[in-house]
Amino acid sequence: MTDKPQAYSAAAEVGQIRERRTWVQIAKIELKKAPYSAWFGLIVIAIYLFVAIFAPLLAPHGEAEIFPASFAPWGGDFVFGTDQIGRDIFSRLIFGARNTIGIALATTLLSFAIGGSLGLIAAISGGWLDQLLSRFVDVLMAIPGLIFALMLLTIFGSSILSLIMIIAVLDSTRVFRLTRSVSVSVVVMDYVEAAKLRGEKLGWIMRREILPNIMPPLIAEFGLRFSFVFLTIAALSFLGLGIQPPTADWGSMVRDNASMIQFAKYDLTAALTPMIPAGAIALLTVAVNFVVDWFLHITSGLNDEH
Repeated sequence: MTDKPQAYSAAAEVGQIRERRTWVQIAKIELKKAPYSAWFGLIVIAIYLFVAIFAPLLAPHGEAEIFPASFAPWGGDFVFGTDQIGRDIFSRLIFGARNTIGIALATTLLSFAIGGSLGLIAAISGGWLDQLLSRFVDVLMAIPGLIFALMLLTIFGSSILSLIMIIAVLDSTRVFRLTRSVSVSVVVMDYVEAAKLRGEKLGWIMRREILPNIMPPLIAEFGLRFSFVFLTIAALSFLGLGIQPPTADWGSMVRDNASMIQFAKYDLTAALTPMIPAGAIALLTVAVNFVVDWFLHITSGLNDEH
C-alpha cells in the first residue's frame, strides 16, 4: 500500500528554507559579531544614559548648591573639588550629562523631523518645489554654522528653547541634503510609481514606500549629527551663548574652570579639573562614532568572513 502524496505548499517550503528572525534575534546575532570598538561605544553610551536619567539620585549635592569653600581641593565631601563660587564639580558634572545630552538629543530629533520631512517632499515632488528648497538650503549652508548660530543667539537670546530651535534649523540643512539624495534613487522605483498611480497620498508614500528603504543611512547620520550637535552646544556654552548658568553644562564648566590650569605647578589635580568635562565630551563623541561605524558596516552588507 503506497502512501498518499502530500499536497504541495509553497508557504511551507519557504518556511523551511528561510527561518524568520525577529529584531531581537537579529540584534543578538549582530552583537555577538560586534568588534571591541562597538562594544566599547555601546557600554560608554549606556553609562552616560544611566547617569543622565538618574542624575538627581547619583549627585551628592545640588546642581546649583553653593558651599563656602571655593576652589576646594579634591577629596572629602567634594570628589573633584569645587569651582570658583563653591559649587561641587562632581555634582555639576553629573547634572551636566543630563542637560547637555538631553538638549543635544532633542535638537537632533527636531533637525531630523524638519530636514527629513522637507527632503522627502523635495524628492517626491520634484520640479520648482525641489529647486526652491534646494537653493534655500544651499544659501544657509554657505554661511558658517557656528558664526550664524552666534549671531542668531545674540538676537533671540540664549534660552534653552532658542538654543534648540536655532541649532535644529541650521543642522536640518545637512539632514535635508542627505535625505533628498538617498530618496531620489528610491522615488524612481516601480513600486513608488505604482503607489502614485493608485492615488496614494504624499504622506503614505513617504511612510510606507520610501522611508523604510532609506532608514540605514539616516540612522547612521543621526549618530553623526548627534555628535556634531553635542559639540556645537558645548562650544556655544564655552563661548557664553549656550546653556546659561546656573544650569550645569560641560562646555561652560570647561570655561569656568579654565583658570585653574595656571596652578598646575602647585596642585596637579587643580589643573586637571577643567579637563574632566572636556574629557567627558570627547569620550561620548568617540563612543557614538564607534557605534555609527559598526552600524554602517552592518548595513553595507560587507562580511568579514572569507
